[in-house]
Amino acid sequence: MTRDEASSGGRSHDQVPLLHAKNYSEESVFTAENLLREARRQRTLPAIDVPDVCLLDPDGDVVRHLRAQNAAARHEGWACYHSALWTTPRPYGPIGIVPCAVGASYAVLVAEELHASGCRLVISVTSAGQIRESATPPYFVLIQRAWRDEGTSLHYLPPSEWSSLDPEIARRLDGAFTQLDEPVIVGSSWTTDAPLRETPTAIRAARATGIDAVEMEAAALYAYARARQRAVVCVAHVTNVMATEGDDFEKGEDDGTNRILALADAIVARLLRRS
Repeated sequence: MTRDEASSGGRSHDQVPLLHAKNYSEESVFTAENLLREARRQRTLPAIDVPDVCLLDPDGDVVRHLRAQNAAARHEGWACYHSALWTTPRPYGPIGIVPCAVGASYAVLVAEELHASGCRLVISVTSAGQIRESATPPYFVLIQRAWRDEGTSLHYLPPSEWSSLDPEIARRLDGAFTQLDEPVIVGSSWTTDAPLRETPTAIRAARATGIDAVEMEAAALYAYARARQRAVVCVAHVTNVMATEGDDFEKGEDDGTNRILALADAIVARLLRRS
């Protein structure tokens, strides 16, 4: 028995549960629909669909800013046990926003529940650390592919190096952001479950792979989207160099709220705009 096997109770690395007992064609016994049904029953909530478009706001800054401006209302029918859903009017219709949906497993849980509640498009705009110096923060990266250094995606798709944005969505978003005030580049991200384990070795590997930014949700959200045939767009908002310098994590005026919402509007205009 190797030392690693001894420290793991006699199991070798290829026996780690994360890599076993997966049947990707099977439906889950536990479903978002049933979870929401029970939450509505227990809380006596009305069966009200959520908006067609919903934004995951991992930092919570967008919701905090909108609430301070009396520009967001709580969705009274949202039945998630773990989060609140806020709505705000936008040019193409109301958008729902879930604050603080940070991390792969939580983001996918919320995305599953949103889609089960009538959402057609989930947009995630998450703060990210710079890996490759593509621009000066803050700027956006439309994530075309995400390095799968997390566990949630492995419950939706077999092991592989990358999760990717749906090619048809990518095609329709080509050129969508040219009029925005903040730069948007098209690139790749590294999705990690452990942001406080972004070691020099791991960063060098990500940089050598051509990755632009590190974040915590995209690989899982894209795996979920592909497996469940859902519309998901992930954007990294590169705001920091992982606090290796002073004055980091700055999003600018209104914590970036208006620029994030303008980005979401540009996505909606290309994907769901009603004629």
